[in-house]
Amino acid sequence: MFQMVIQWVLSAIALMIVSRLVPGFEVSGLIPAMMASAVIGFLNATLGMALKVITFPLVVLTFGLFIFVVNGLVILLASKLIVGFNVYGIQPAVMGSVVLTLLALIFRVAFKEN
Repeated sequence: MFQMVIQWVLSAIALMIVSRLVPGFEVSGLIPAMMASAVIGFLNATLGMALKVITFPLVVLTFGLFIFVVNGLVILLASKLIVGFNVYGIQPAVMGSVVLTLLALIFRVAFKEN
């Protein structure tokens, strides 16, 4: 349980970092970042998984890069649902998806359990 809370907080921090790096990707504070992180996680587990199954041929054809587009669409949908979390278009959403993936990789390496 504690590990899930830590992962949730790190995801929110990653969203705040992305908002500083990617133009058109805005988070107005920690609370909207926490809410957006939870909504993105839920959408990714439900709708995102369905989209990944449906678009599997495109994912294979693009050597996995289409996953960033699917994740960008999930982020864009989450931005429509959360007040204080705004993404202005598909390009910032996809770029945010790429940066979020890189930050998740960095966090996983930095906080790896032995």
